[in-house]
Amino acid sequence: MSSGRSSLSTWTPDQITQGRRSVAAWRRAGPALDRIRRRELRALDVYAAIAHLCGPADYSQAPRAPKPTSGLLEQQRLFQKLRPRP
Repeated sequence: MSSGRSSLSTWTPDQITQGRRSVAAWRRAGPALDRIRRRELRALDVYAAIAHLCGPADYSQAPRAPKPTSGLLEQQRLFQKLRPRP
């Protein structure tokens, strides 16, 4: 429950001034930090990131290797079986 007092009521005027300066500095830094974050994300090597998270793995060998087909041909084959014949 709120006591009605500000959480800053125990701060000195100098502490409040310093707090305001700190908030203003972070506000100014925000856009630059966002630009840095976007640049780092664009430059990210996805395979290196996965290796850092999951450990090194050979993605050319099963079970991590991509499948030779997307499944689309199998799906079309099934649809052909369901298609009414004239």
